[in-house]
Amino acid sequence: MASSIIFMTLALVAASVPASVMSTDFMVGDDKGWTLNFDYQAWAEGKQFYVDDKLVFMYAEGVHNVLKVNGTSFQQCAAPAGTVPLTTGNDVIPLETPGRKWYICGVGNHCAVRNMKFAITVLPKTASPVPVPVPTAPEVSAAGGSVVPRYYALITAVVSVIAMVIV
Repeated sequence: MASSIIFMTLALVAASVPASVMSTDFMVGDDKGWTLNFDYQAWAEGKQFYVDDKLVFMYAEGVHNVLKVNGTSFQQCAAPAGTVPLTTGNDVIPLETPGRKWYICGVGNHCAVRNMKFAITVLPKTASPVPVPVPTAPEVSAAGGSVVPRYYALITAVVSVIAMVIV
């Protein structure tokens, strides 16, 4: 009985956290990883990338690299001078801003001849799809302190109700 109450409590708390705080890690190329002769545009098609998601590039270290470039460099498969390549073979790129993003492999002709490039559009974070009315707690301005997110009040209320039921 106690375990079912704990499970219900955790389920309610998890359900009350807005979807916008969750993020997704996308392994580029899925099980193929970052490799030659793979259609990365087809891989990205239909996926929605949001701010705070991450791209994970998996490849054998020393065989490939990852360069974040602009649209012109993407078309030319050539990184501007000073572009720092990612080379670990397990490169994680956080998507921090909305907009168009372009990535290429800068090794040899991997981009131009072997199709190691792709572009995505990163969407802004979205609000929770179903608005939940939440009692408001007094908030302090950002200048005077931190602002308490509204969903903390909901979590506190749910946990309080469950605690009253248990006792």
